[in-house]
Amino acid sequence: MGRNLAAWLAVLFVAPRKPSRTPGFKALVLAHRWQAAVALGLILAAMILVDPLAPQVKGSPRWVINLFEDVSDLGRSGWILIPVAGVIVWIAALVRPGLDRVSRAVLAAVVVRLGFVFVAVGLPGLVATILKRWIGRVRPSELGPFAYQPLSWRAEWASLPSGHTVTAFAALIAIGAVWPALRPVLWIYALLIALSRVIVSAHFPSDVIAGAAFGAFGAVLVREWFASRRLGFSAAPDGTVRALPGPSLPRVLRALATATER
Repeated sequence: MGRNLAAWLAVLFVAPRKPSRTPGFKALVLAHRWQAAVALGLILAAMILVDPLAPQVKGSPRWVINLFEDVSDLGRSGWILIPVAGVIVWIAALVRPGLDRVSRAVLAAVVVRLGFVFVAVGLPGLVATILKRWIGRVRPSELGPFAYQPLSWRAEWASLPSGHTVTAFAALIAIGAVWPALRPVLWIYALLIALSRVIVSAHFPSDVIAGAAFGAFGAVLVREWFASRRLGFSAAPDGTVRALPGPSLPRVLRALATATER
């Protein structure tokens, strides 16, 4: 199992085998520079125009706040990362040298896609957790939206960006890239998480906008990294990234059945 996990992880850091017309990671990232600039402008505008109105949300009925506290809990990354990691470890334990080539290829394709979801959700969340403590913005309180205490490393000074929103929008991009049919549900999930963080007074509106942008762009950058190595995704010469066809559910189930019999 450990050998399989190490081999799969190493694939992420192996450079493409040969030059091709496929854009490299840097070119794919630079293609999103204007979207990043627009997102930054929206964050700054929300800080100035919308955040001062945030204290009015505290007047919401208690039942509304209780409801959105439950909704907000679904934005914890563990709800996604733990099951995904568990399935990856389980498949790693099943794949043995005696397994036939077809089953190994099918399970490898599954692991690539699950690995992408894990990294695309987990990495932006980890970076945001560190970044928000470096920034040190106060959470909604009587201090107002412009109080900062950089490098405080205290929860009450860790408002920007919203970690729950980072996770929700990273999941929207990552899971939606692998399973497009789930995008409508993922949009509802991500927007509800973002809204809940404002309603429960855990964040200012600009915090959730920043979290949405950070999570989405973080997941997109991970996708571009995978695409530059043709791991689950491919990049056309014009920079368009598409998901590679994956194994069907019946093929995955047959491969799992074959692996568990051995």
